[in-house]
Amino acid sequence: MADFKKGDTANWNAGEVRRAHAEQQRPRQTTRRKRKRRVNPVAYILFVVIASAILAGVGWLLLSDLCAFNRASSATATVEVTAEDTVSTIADKLQDAGLIKYKWFFRLFAGVADAKEKIGIGTYELNADMDYRALITGMRNASGNMNAATVRVTIPEGYTVAQTIALLAKNGVNTEDALLEAAKTGTFDYPYIDNDSEDLSRLEGFLFPDTYEFYKNEKPVSALERLISNFDRKMDEDRLALVESSGYNIKEILTIASLIEKETDGTDQRQIASVIYNRLSDNGSHGTYKMLNIDASLLYALPDHQGALTNEDKKVDSRYNLYKYAGLPPTPIANPGLASIEAALEPDTTDYYYYALGKDGKHRFSKTLQEHNAFLKSADYAG
Repeated sequence: MADFKKGDTANWNAGEVRRAHAEQQRPRQTTRRKRKRRVNPVAYILFVVIASAILAGVGWLLLSDLCAFNRASSATATVEVTAEDTVSTIADKLQDAGLIKYKWFFRLFAGVADAKEKIGIGTYELNADMDYRALITGMRNASGNMNAATVRVTIPEGYTVAQTIALLAKNGVNTEDALLEAAKTGTFDYPYIDNDSEDLSRLEGFLFPDTYEFYKNEKPVSALERLISNFDRKMDEDRLALVESSGYNIKEILTIASLIEKETDGTDQRQIASVIYNRLSDNGSHGTYKMLNIDASLLYALPDHQGALTNEDKKVDSRYNLYKYAGLPPTPIANPGLASIEAALEPDTTDYYYYALGKDGKHRFSKTLQEHNAFLKSADYAG
């Protein structure tokens, strides 16, 4: 056993006393219980009801758009799909046309429905009563889908049906033979096209000159239909009203427009239109006797003709020979652009009965045969 000295014991006792005193001076930490916050059952139930109502309302709005419920109108709209379009841009066009409300939801549905493999390039008449699936089906093109190879073709104003078909064939839309066959025998559901005829001229004037996206090896009827459909859209209510008030039918207006197109220098469509109408209404007082004397029409009957027309050419027995036959040719002689169509619908009011081309590339218009002959003898006449 170890021996403890008296001093050691005293030191130990003093240390214990100091520690005990310090413990007494240290503030006691009180452990508090955290109270649990109790959820108000009424507020909770109210939140659930409101959230459910919102979700149900949103769901109903989306379902209504998806299924075309409660659309404000059943109006039709024209939507054009081009090679540059995506499902996203098509959704924009559908919303702009009032056919859908929620673009993001249509895009979601289109992804599930594999719309990229169904929607094709073209112009489509769609109805506000169509649901999402019907809209996608309505933009289907049997010739191809958005992933198919395409070609862009610009058809110049004044091209004939034969020239248009040759251009389409050159760009790989289809073969020239197949396109010619479609132009002659294809069925086109428009009141101004004679589906009983198999003459190429039945489409003359109705293949609207413009820039188009075609599929490579597209079905010929589909390709021609696109051009006719474009013309049909251009003839809106206002232009059709002008046709109605003109005293001519739409084919006759297109015939006049085609004559203007082939004669114009690019700036004088309405003046040339005035000459044509003045001559058509001439009772003989100006010596024209309804004779139009337009070279371009005779050249339509002589597609292989080279060089200037001769007096012998002007004796050709063809209804397109407007030196021999009064009035209009039997069909348009080309596919006119919009400026020439509008000139045929709203010509200038003039006293002109003659015009001839100057060396500057511009036409000179005359009121009388004397004025006209004087210009033909001048140094300014192009010959």
